[in-house]
Amino acid sequence: MAEQNGSNGSNGSNKSSAPRLTTNQGRPVGDNQNSVTAGRRGPITLDDFQLFEKMAQFNRERIPERVVHAKGSGAHGNFVVTHDITKYTSAKLFSKIGNKCETFARFSTVGGEKGSADTVRDPRGFAVKFYTEEGNWDMTGNNTPVFFIRDPLKFGDFIHTQKREPGSNLKSATMMWDFWSLSPESLHQVTILFSDRGIPDGYRHMNGYGSHTFSLINAAGELVYCKWHFKTNQGIKNLPLEQADILAGSDPDYSQRDLTHAIEKGEFPSWSVKIQVMPESEIDKPPFDPFDLTKVWPHGDYPLIDVGVLTLDRMPDNYFAETEQSAFNPSNIVPGMGYSPDKMLQGRLLSYPDAHRYRIGTNYDLLPINARKTAGANYNRDGSMRFDGNYGSLPNYEPNSFGGPAQDPAYTERPYTTSKTVEKIGRYNHREGNDDYTQAGNLWRLFPEDEKDRTALNIANSLGQTPLRIQKLQLSHFQKADPDFAHRIVKALKTDEHPEYLHGPDAAELEPAARLPEK
Repeated sequence: MAEQNGSNGSNGSNKSSAPRLTTNQGRPVGDNQNSVTAGRRGPITLDDFQLFEKMAQFNRERIPERVVHAKGSGAHGNFVVTHDITKYTSAKLFSKIGNKCETFARFSTVGGEKGSADTVRDPRGFAVKFYTEEGNWDMTGNNTPVFFIRDPLKFGDFIHTQKREPGSNLKSATMMWDFWSLSPESLHQVTILFSDRGIPDGYRHMNGYGSHTFSLINAAGELVYCKWHFKTNQGIKNLPLEQADILAGSDPDYSQRDLTHAIEKGEFPSWSVKIQVMPESEIDKPPFDPFDLTKVWPHGDYPLIDVGVLTLDRMPDNYFAETEQSAFNPSNIVPGMGYSPDKMLQGRLLSYPDAHRYRIGTNYDLLPINARKTAGANYNRDGSMRFDGNYGSLPNYEPNSFGGPAQDPAYTERPYTTSKTVEKIGRYNHREGNDDYTQAGNLWRLFPEDEKDRTALNIANSLGQTPLRIQKLQLSHFQKADPDFAHRIVKALKTDEHPEYLHGPDAAELEPAARLPEK
């Protein structure tokens, strides 16, 4: 404490070069060691403004943790364009090779709480904020190119299975496998999750994916759909289950520590940024829905195209101010980019900013870590904790005749098609006509033999904790993906209770609510 007069309660920290301690409003503090009391042994009095300010501030230090992606690590860096993609997009960031912009990235586990271990079997969040000259572009993805579901209506249901039982408050393998066995569209992501890549060795040694289908629009107004890929230049490294379990107890912040130490040592992690491109005219060509988040685009049909390099070179000065208050939003795109009919993407366009407004506040995007680096103007006013000039006395309505910001038709969003055939708006069964097994089977057949054994054992260790009826139903899905997939899991389960698993459970074994309505 600086410039303390007298000696009562002094902790010896006086230094004339240190700044003077003050209250939030700037009132100098004379004693930061002792409360105001009625006599030496008397009660504390209500005029101790400093005590009450400190306690009130302390009581409000925490903001609600993220419902998903609660445990995370962030780092600053930059993105440099290395290849010309102007044939696909008019975004100024990509207007010439060598263009550069600041970035902030946040990596995370998905299902655990803020204090959970970094080395659990779980997807990893991979979000990057690009501070471009046309505003912020946020890429909110994962370390996997697919996800467990394709319809946002099921997102809350799925996440509940990854959290804790409402009764015991314990994690439950039965909840997870019950949902997955009744949701075969999850099979592709489940196969990745229980493979070697289910536990990345820190954040530096994993890929990132935009996962969703986005679009790019060039100067001529031509649209292509695209997938974003971030390929680690450190090489893929994963943790064996035994080592991950040890680290969960001995160093639960392993990934945070690894990222921090690497950057402090000047070993700046980087990722090669690439895209896959699908012409708008080809959306009905693949044997799957190209807007389905449970599907990948085969690289043989849609090869990777180089774009640039993302490098992280500076850790935050303050974790809370930057990493914890960072807010990524898939609706943050710039001119020359667009969305797609991807249902999960459209659900996130609504849910992400809504979650940020609840968790951080109405004006979360004005916080320094989230704010654009360029000038802007609009008619959004007021709200809790508005801490800029709130646009002063300028009009707060539009249109107006006082020179307020006006629309520019040149930036009107380009329409896009969902299919060559026009369909009515309604609720469509997303499983009808969908193949949820081929891509999961293709992935399985790519695994080396030893990884197949490990993946089957990982699944068996988890699935084996669930009721027999759930095991049988889930095994029938693995069988449809590849018979060898199911047989290895049965072998790893070390049980003779599955002679009929190939046929799945009888209809009577399924709860009525779990079955699709009959036509």
